[in-house]
Amino acid sequence: MLFLGLLLAALGGAVVATALTVRGFRAVLRSNERVGRLRAAALLVGAATVAVYAWGLLHLGFAVLRAEDGGAGSSPIEPCRVAGPQLASLVVGYDVSVLPLRFECRLSGGGTYVTSSVPGYVNPAAAGLGPTPFS
Repeated sequence: MLFLGLLLAALGGAVVATALTVRGFRAVLRSNERVGRLRAAALLVGAATVAVYAWGLLHLGFAVLRAEDGGAGSSPIEPCRVAGPQLASLVVGYDVSVLPLRFECRLSGGGTYVTSSVPGYVNPAAAGLGPTPFS
């Protein structure tokens, strides 16, 4: 169920990013004034922010899908295997965070570690683009 929610959020983000991009380019073409250019820039930066966040949600959803796969070879959890077999054998579950986007593997000893399921540039790009002066 979590996978479906993340997938729908990513698709919704793609739709919003597309709409903001179209509005931004229309504003660029229609206006030669400074205010119009700033509005167009704000729309395009907003589109980029939403798009990069949706891209991260898609990666996170794929990691959840792989973690929920109950077939042969499903233990330890597939996204948690990147840390190596010794650490992966201690994994008892996982947690998902949407702000910032990350997939964490829970260890039997009580600790956690973050996997590389979400590309490393997603959170900094979303954090950098979000509070720009245009927004």
